[in-house]
Amino acid sequence: MKYLHTMIRVTDPQATVAFFELLGLREVRRMDSEKGRFTLIFLAAPGDEDAEVELTHNWDPEEYAGGRNFGHLAYEVDDVYATCRRLMEGGVTINRPPREGRMAFVRTPDNISIELLQKGPNLPVAEPWASMPNIGEW
Repeated sequence: MKYLHTMIRVTDPQATVAFFELLGLREVRRMDSEKGRFTLIFLAAPGDEDAEVELTHNWDPEEYAGGRNFGHLAYEVDDVYATCRRLMEGGVTINRPPREGRMAFVRTPDNISIELLQKGPNLPVAEPWASMPNIGEW
């Protein structure tokens, strides 16, 4: 058995691809289905192309409720502080800051929760993260 991908439905593919690119993923392939009226966009972290995220965009407007019932996607990052700073500079809200130098949560434009985990041991506790409050849900 082999893990292939996780699929999430998205309402704004351009904004969602931009979010994942800011996170560090890259688009690996895309497929449009005129007959099915949908687009599939596959993204992966460079060097980890076997673990893909599939973005499904249905062309006909549809509202997707929830998001938290899905759970979350998790990514190991080399520097959780640098990743959070890059995301913040790109306009992403850090819902759960990495106060202990280990774990943070952000959300995609469609409200899917993304967990960021520090590779290796926790980074030393540092500001502004140590005193940053939680914002919303994660």
